[in-house]
Amino acid sequence: MCGIVGYVGPNSSLDVLIAGLSRLEYRGYDSAGVAVIDSDGHLGTRKHAGKLKVLTSDLEATPLSDGQTGIGHTRWATHGGPNDSNAHPHLGDGGKLALIHNGIIENFSALKQELVDLGEVFESETDTEVAALLVGREYRATGDLTESMRRVVARLEGAFTLLIVHEDSPGVVVGARRNSPLVIGLGDGENFLGSDVAAFVGFTRRAMEIGQDQIVTIRPDSVLVTDFDGAPVEAFEYEVAWDASAAEKGGWASFMAKEISEGPEAVANTLRGRIVDNVVTIPELNGLDESVLAGIDRIIIVACGTAANAAEVGKYAIENWARIPVNVELAHEFRYRNPVINEKTLVISISQSGETMDTLMAVKYARKEGARVLSICNTQGATIPRESEAVIYTHAGPEVAVASTKAFVAQITALYLLGLHLARVRGTQTPEFIAEQLDELRSIPEKISETLENSTVIGQLAHFMTDTTSVLFLGRHVGFPIAMEGALKLKELAYIHAEGFAAGELKHGPIALIEAGQVVFVVVPSPRAHDSLHKKVVSNIQEIRARGARVIAIAEKGDAAVLPFADQVIPIPLASTFFEPLLAVVPLHIFSMELAMAKGLDVDQPRNLAKSVTVE
Repeated sequence: MCGIVGYVGPNSSLDVLIAGLSRLEYRGYDSAGVAVIDSDGHLGTRKHAGKLKVLTSDLEATPLSDGQTGIGHTRWATHGGPNDSNAHPHLGDGGKLALIHNGIIENFSALKQELVDLGEVFESETDTEVAALLVGREYRATGDLTESMRRVVARLEGAFTLLIVHEDSPGVVVGARRNSPLVIGLGDGENFLGSDVAAFVGFTRRAMEIGQDQIVTIRPDSVLVTDFDGAPVEAFEYEVAWDASAAEKGGWASFMAKEISEGPEAVANTLRGRIVDNVVTIPELNGLDESVLAGIDRIIIVACGTAANAAEVGKYAIENWARIPVNVELAHEFRYRNPVINEKTLVISISQSGETMDTLMAVKYARKEGARVLSICNTQGATIPRESEAVIYTHAGPEVAVASTKAFVAQITALYLLGLHLARVRGTQTPEFIAEQLDELRSIPEKISETLENSTVIGQLAHFMTDTTSVLFLGRHVGFPIAMEGALKLKELAYIHAEGFAAGELKHGPIALIEAGQVVFVVVPSPRAHDSLHKKVVSNIQEIRARGARVIAIAEKGDAAVLPFADQVIPIPLASTFFEPLLAVVPLHIFSMELAMAKGLDVDQPRNLAKSVTVE
């Protein structure tokens, strides 16, 4: 949520800010604004509710005096509705200071009353304006922007990233972060701040981390990072692994379409360099050596949304291969129920952005309680990996569309690598068995590509279903979380009722939903598996078909047993039980996208949603 950009340097700050905000649109927002200190040292601001184009159109019609220092913001409303008054920046010190904010200031009410008693007048309904007025008052007392920020953040409770500029301090932007993302971009005679590297990757690929409870002051020729007490901090510099072109559509109709097509590459990149002589080798796991992993007696995976569905898939494989109990917990529920964890518990967090607030708080709780903590993340330098003992990066590349697709298959891949690593460390599987699984895992990118090539029928199917108001999804074993993922994507993108069920639950209630014409997707397990689930799922199909359901089956090629009972069969390449989910989910992602597009909806930025949920 909320895109943040800061800039100091020789170039047009407006150009940099607008370019950065454009690349951050995927985060989800409902208003946008900028603040610039012009060449005469005057602060000017412009902000509007609506999409970024509303702001840029206004700037084109009535230009804002430009300069070389500025901050920009896209807001997703929390305190106060999405209107011009509540949009950022907010002002302090009589309009000389501008502040932007991502997060929630939990004690804003008491602070606001204090300011009202002191005679301050509020122009908005936001918690953010409290911070702007507080910093403004401190600046009048200190004349130092960094010290003013330090004094104010010491009083704030909650989660926040704050950026400030003041017309009496041109060439300076000060930022602070607590439980909310912020990263530095290092240029040649210019420096940047952003809520993620997409904000400045078009200008530089050199980046620097900012840790928890730290303040950064950037000037064109310097970057100073301190903690909230003012002590200098040595920040870690790294190279962004992708450039601006990686976040562009490249001719695709949407970022989501582009990212679905990049699924094979996402899986291949997650595997690359991590299988050596048929042994899983993950250097990032050095923080959790093999003796620690061998002594773990329980795993808890914490995640939200799509990442939680990936976790559910991984649970089946890790338990089967490593013979260790695995629970999947929604991150936002985990710490509030006082879970039983200790030093022999491995808590695995999964987050594409590495900034998901619920997941971050779960990680911090787990570490406080003595558990060992590993993160699976797609974003280098993000907060969650830094709060964890070890990390497995998925290397899926930038994912811009709000609805996650390629990150989902990459997360499952990372979990499978971990599961096979644990199997070797714990001695639960033979080297021959592990080698067989790794061989099949390496074949998955090519099989996903084959699935994508045969996806034309899915688009046609979606276009015939634009008036559909409810879709159900059924699956068993690893197919169950894929059914839940299919339902989640349809809710996110097409705004219709959708539910995913374990097929065995049908007769325990959900079959009451079946009526004539009800569309049901069924994830059919392979008939080649050693268990009897294939026959059971075919029986489920017969049950719902007899009650009038319209059945669309996701089944492996050559599964003749499904053909007589399904209205439509979408074939996927042959794969063994644990690798089918990586293929079966692809048609479901495509279907949700195609149906939303057929309804004229924005698949990259669904209503009310943000790419990264950075507030609880």
